[in-house]
Amino acid sequence: MKHTYNITGMTCQNCVASVKEKLEKVEGVQQVDIDLEKGEAELNMHSHVAIQKLKKALPEKYGIKEKGNHSMDSRLRGNDRKVEKKTKLQQLKPLFLIFAYLFATAFLLNYKDWNMGEAMLDFMGLFYIVFSFFKFLDLKGFPESFRMYDPLAKLVPAYGWIYPFLELGLGLLFLMRFQVQTALIATIIMLGITTFGVTKTLLDKKSIRCACLGTALNLPMTEATFIENAIMLVMAVTMLLS
Repeated sequence: MKHTYNITGMTCQNCVASVKEKLEKVEGVQQVDIDLEKGEAELNMHSHVAIQKLKKALPEKYGIKEKGNHSMDSRLRGNDRKVEKKTKLQQLKPLFLIFAYLFATAFLLNYKDWNMGEAMLDFMGLFYIVFSFFKFLDLKGFPESFRMYDPLAKLVPAYGWIYPFLELGLGLLFLMRFQVQTALIATIIMLGITTFGVTKTLLDKKSIRCACLGTALNLPMTEATFIENAIMLVMAVTMLLS
């Protein structure tokens, strides 16, 4: 028997692959066909599977409703269309605001006895603390989004789970000025791997969700994500060489 469902929360083909994989693992489901544009999934089942069971199989960021339950679903799809109409600049506004606050804070902490090196360490420490905070807001959902483009997280799923803790630890090391050289090397390795994945995604022109701020904000993977990582890498290399 076949049943059609409305799926919300899918933004790219990686989301489609993830939803398809999760639903096909549900006992009783034979085959899953998904239409990203329509936001629909057609499930071929041995026997009817309760909607609660399907919901439980999907990560929290995805919603599933039987087709025909239009009231809430139509509003959700309407919201998705509004998001798609936003320009890249509008979508990345939260990221730019965070960077502006971090730069301003690092400057204010050091403007009396100005030292570029100290300001850079403060910026890097605050960067990690703030960005790890957003990842902790949805610690369960972050690894799935992160592995869509980070090569190491894709190869070793556990890396996606510990990444927010690594960011928090590096942030504390920079702010406390403890084992700074080790933190700089770790930054170059971690962000180097991520930047490689981001670059490949941009070159392949894939439309996926950026996980730099976790899943709390729906940010597209753009050149700005590459620039964000590049700034940190340049700072880390500069500090290490000096």
